[in-house]
Amino acid sequence: MSNTNLPTLNEKQEQFAQALAQAFSTNQALNMDDWKDVVTDDDTAYAVAAKFNSLKGKATGGYKVSLTSENTQKLFNSNSPLYGALDNSRWLSSPATLELKNLNEALVECELVFTAKEELLPTDSLEDLLRKTTVAAGLEVPDARFAAWFPALPKHLVMSDGSVGGFVVFGEERNAADVFKTVDDAAKVPMKLTFNGEEVATGVSSEVLGNPYKSLQWLVGKLASQGQKFPAGLRVSSGTFNFPPSLAAGEWEVEYGSGVGSVKLTVK
Repeated sequence: MSNTNLPTLNEKQEQFAQALAQAFSTNQALNMDDWKDVVTDDDTAYAVAAKFNSLKGKATGGYKVSLTSENTQKLFNSNSPLYGALDNSRWLSSPATLELKNLNEALVECELVFTAKEELLPTDSLEDLLRKTTVAAGLEVPDARFAAWFPALPKHLVMSDGSVGGFVVFGEERNAADVFKTVDDAAKVPMKLTFNGEEVATGVSSEVLGNPYKSLQWLVGKLASQGQKFPAGLRVSSGTFNFPPSLAAGEWEVEYGSGVGSVKLTVK
């Protein structure tokens, strides 16, 4: 999946991609001030992210969509969502376990996970996307390659860093059309997040661009504009229902209504 419509990187931007890959493999955080002026536009940030992703040497398992609410867009001075690629090793089936020592400064976000049953197209309507996907409960663990990154990391560094991709834990995958009678039903999914049995967040799926399928539609269109396809088998963590708390050691569980299911994550 080459990014055929993205700009060519200059030497410093190539070095940035290499530094991100090194930080990814060693879990040694970068200083954002060292790189803040290297990328100054969205397309170049996505080009750095594509290079960074290729340097991992692993197949892309799917994508995460960020900044899917007005509040988070304002936080990062953006007027649209962002996306990042996640390799296959970053998608974990629930129940899952993660260790804090393998993470930098991770957060917890509750999201629906869609998986393409056939190729998704930029011409697909929301109804087409409902028919062509499965849906699962999701718990995303975003993380960055920078120290003290949230919420201070500039937008173009967020984008270059693969939209601060960490891990996504997902539950049972079901045909979306069996879970939601209509696309509108996908905007009415309630969520409750607990940590060691105590409620820490609630939310509803309409927080995600009004409907998580609008997030998926945006992603498919954005990838197409960059010369990329969305084939069967790829997943997407479609955007958070909640303002994210920091990940801590203990037992995390997110429960969704509307028959979507739940996810469990143990953090050591």
